[in-house]
Amino acid sequence: MPWLPWFVSTACALVLALVGITAFGQRRWAARVLALQRTLEAGRVDAGPAATALPTRYDARELDGLPAPVQRYFRTVLKDGQPIITAAWIDTEGRFSLSPTAAQWKPFAARQRVITRRPGFLWDARISMLPGVTVRVVDSYIAGRGLLRAAVQGLFSMAALQGDGEVARGEFMRWFAEAAWYPTALLPSQGTQWQAVDDRSARATAADGPIRLTLLFSFNDAGLISAFRAEARGAMVGRQMVMAPWEGSWSNYQAHDGVMVPCTGEVAWMRDGARRPYFVGAVTALKFECSP
Repeated sequence: MPWLPWFVSTACALVLALVGITAFGQRRWAARVLALQRTLEAGRVDAGPAATALPTRYDARELDGLPAPVQRYFRTVLKDGQPIITAAWIDTEGRFSLSPTAAQWKPFAARQRVITRRPGFLWDARISMLPGVTVRVVDSYIAGRGLLRAAVQGLFSMAALQGDGEVARGEFMRWFAEAAWYPTALLPSQGTQWQAVDDRSARATAADGPIRLTLLFSFNDAGLISAFRAEARGAMVGRQMVMAPWEGSWSNYQAHDGVMVPCTGEVAWMRDGARRPYFVGAVTALKFECSP
């Protein structure tokens, strides 16, 4: 078999090339994420003069006048005197579909940095496509601007979307929907406005700069947030920004530092009359930073 030495040497060269590309891509990606994180942290106001106008502790008296399901929720997940959560690290694992129109599930692991004053987050994920082939995804809302970037091995771009307008609005909407992970951000004293719908749901409105949006939150028998929904959120389908209903569900609540938070969740688009989930994940680690 005279071809065997050639085959072995070619295979070794390809493996070495892949290893080198992967290592280079990881370093380059890590540098980009670090730069984004620095910008995110620079936008925090919880340590500056602007923070003095906001309470540093949850006071149950601020619930007076809120819709009944919202009052039940805060009394369930928070204890009176709970320090306000100003930042968090959230690690998640699960399945993610990169296709906007079909279920193409792949395993992922992600680390997310969140700040609540001013609102912002940075989601850094690894999605395993094939053995040795990983798509790196960063999703963020930083200083009023949105960013979504995906690259094979952290090098070869699959998607790049950033800016204000609907891009920023969609990313701020994600931050707001995920506030069940850092529930003091949903308090009226932190800027969230609540409007009654019925005994199991209420609308919440948040604003950051020129962006103002409203989500519908639903609550279960235990008084916990079980779902959220927006009637329109923008997403890129091909080269076009498409508006569609967007919703998610929360479950498996557990106590972290005395705060009840959901540890599993699912997020979906509503397209062509069908519900199309694209994220199913579980929290593997959660660490809060709170006001002093």
